[in-house]
Amino acid sequence: MAIHLDHTIVPAHDKEASARFFAEIFGLKYEGPMGHFAPVRVNESLTLDFDNAEGFKSHHYAFHIDDGEFDAILQRVRAAEITIGSDPWSLDNGEINTRRGGRGFYFRDPNGHVLEVMTRRQTGA
Repeated sequence: MAIHLDHTIVPAHDKEASARFFAEIFGLKYEGPMGHFAPVRVNESLTLDFDNAEGFKSHHYAFHIDDGEFDAILQRVRAAEITIGSDPWSLDNGEINTRRGGRGFYFRDPNGHVLEVMTRRQTGA
């Protein structure tokens, strides 16, 4: 049996603003709150459920994407004047990494979570 992550809860200061931000940057749809959460469907098997929280630590969310999606996301990030970095310890160097023969970068969302996009997975999976 294959195991697939179905959804995860993302803590946010403002769940709807956070869901809209994520959807806009990643080229996805945010269709409004559903029950207690502000969900964004990432793909056929994963939903990020944004939820209001008072205090929380920053989380890291990494996304494997193709080259076309990479270019589109990078363009939207730059248009929004969001600082990027080539590594999680270099979130503001303005550079893209080329690890594993692909491209990748990191940036923070309005809640301080670190978002990563990469065109080559870190593992052989």
